[in-house]
Amino acid sequence: MRIVSFLPAATEIACALGAREDLVGRSHECDFPPDVRSLPVVSKPALELEGKSQKEIDAAVAAHLATGESLYQVDEVLLEELAPDFVFTQDLCQVCAPSGNELVRALRELPRPPKVLSLTPRNMEEIDQNILAIGEATGRIEAAQKLIDDNRVRLQRVREGVAGAPPRNITFLEWTEPPFCPGHWVPEMIAAAGGNDPLGQLAADSRRITWDDIAVSDPELIVVAPCGYGLEQAVAVANRLPQITDATVYAVDANSYFARPGPRVVEGVELLAHLFHPDLFAWPHAHQPWTMTRGVAALDRYSGQQR
Repeated sequence: MRIVSFLPAATEIACALGAREDLVGRSHECDFPPDVRSLPVVSKPALELEGKSQKEIDAAVAAHLATGESLYQVDEVLLEELAPDFVFTQDLCQVCAPSGNELVRALRELPRPPKVLSLTPRNMEEIDQNILAIGEATGRIEAAQKLIDDNRVRLQRVREGVAGAPPRNITFLEWTEPPFCPGHWVPEMIAAAGGNDPLGQLAADSRRITWDDIAVSDPELIVVAPCGYGLEQAVAVANRLPQITDATVYAVDANSYFARPGPRVVEGVELLAHLFHPDLFAWPHAHQPWTMTRGVAALDRYSGQQR
């Protein structure tokens, strides 16, 4: 089987199921597991956004989408050379991966059009359904079911760990200039970890909010998880947040654990549970994909640097 994946989450799922050798092409954003970076890149952004601020990115993306054009370009010559049997893409977010006319046109022009698996998860149950769909497409349905079962055990461990504790009132930011609330599966992750974001959009699109909205919701914690950003970029953004509340602020690796609906969303729930209830749920991994940028520990770290 020959698979071209235009979606980072689908690439990650395929590899988790043991189908890495079936992948022959990827999008420019498919970067996990790291060895997939050696695959040919079949799509790239139509806009040059490198070095732009979040505010500039938001304006450029909005203006481009208003023209009706796609945010991505598909290398149709390379796609034909790769001759995929299957194409993995999405139909959830125009910003996340090719999904519109540009991909339809490119596939229609192929001598032997591939099967297309389009993933549109809105919640965690539908992420599991996507894992099963990729398992079926790759002939690895047993591996898919085992991955789902293992993740559900981990989720249950988190829920039991924080059971009985009052939910922490939080604000989760999927973007900061302007601020966007969490959408789709993220509010469900927050609830499973023992938190509550009153501004969240469960199983629905993230939406713009205001700093006044955030101030009124009076969060104890603010989690900064800009879509498409890793930890280092999230820290830089979090350091520029306006001081509108006394909330502790954490920057997290959004790309790995929140923005991509793949196997690691469960690790994202574990991460949130530890941030919300560190006395009840210990972080079970060696790496640390978060940084406190505002709070007692952050102040102590800053004072230590000054000394």
